[in-house]
Amino acid sequence: MGDPKKVTKLTGSLNKMLHYIDFVPEEKSAPGIFNPGEHEDFYAAVARANAWLATHPVKLVNLETVVLPNIWSRWEEGSKDASIGTSGDMPSRWHQFVRCWYLDAEQ
Repeated sequence: MGDPKKVTKLTGSLNKMLHYIDFVPEEKSAPGIFNPGEHEDFYAAVARANAWLATHPVKLVNLETVVLPNIWSRWEEGSKDASIGTSGDMPSRWHQFVRCWYLDAEQ
């Protein structure tokens, strides 16, 4: 589970903070030359998202499934990386995770 990230959203004269938190299936074993690696299934990420939402008093704005390539690569920064590369010469592994966009409950 990642740390919530903040994105500023201006609505009229009110300054609200829009946050997000990602729930990414964890890597169980790293990939190797003849091994694609092993990861939790997507339902484990959904279960963590449900548990987090049940224990945090937030106003859910949107819930989405995001699919990105190579988030477990040693050259990438996971789901927080703004630029994730692929190459035609190397195989790419695509990973899906749950992203929750929310406002603090008092907003």
